[in-house]
Amino acid sequence: METLTKRSLQLLRMLYERGKSSTAFTLRVKQDELATQLGISRQALNVHLRKLRDSTCIRTGRGFIDVTENGLNMLGISSTPAFILIRVSPDKRIHVYEKIKELPVQRAFRIAGDFDALILIEREKLDEVLKKLYSIEGIQDTRSYVTIETVR
Repeated sequence: METLTKRSLQLLRMLYERGKSSTAFTLRVKQDELATQLGISRQALNVHLRKLRDSTCIRTGRGFIDVTENGLNMLGISSTPAFILIRVSPDKRIHVYEKIKELPVQRAFRIAGDFDALILIEREKLDEVLKKLYSIEGIQDTRSYVTIETVR
């Protein structure tokens, strides 16, 4: 990885500290492909993309489209996640971690402390993921936490 200059690091730090944490889902696709998949012309696609961009539902750039938190809200999808802490039987850890990789989670972590794993999921998938977790042999306990709002 390239070493950043002192000024670049200062800029990066300022952007991080002043920035607002957000959730975005990025799609890397050419507009021709997207128009074809939707069965519309590229011009019609551009009209729709402009409306979505103006309403801050998406951000676009060269070769990508981000669905923003506002876009998620328009779809009825919460941008505030849920967390599940998992305690695993020591002799089943490898098996459990492999099964967690198959779940519809945003992120999964092995952690140290009273619990062995932490998974981050969309709040709407909490029930589905918990049902799948309960069927995995080796999980001793779970604790679920739902976020109320993003503070920073």
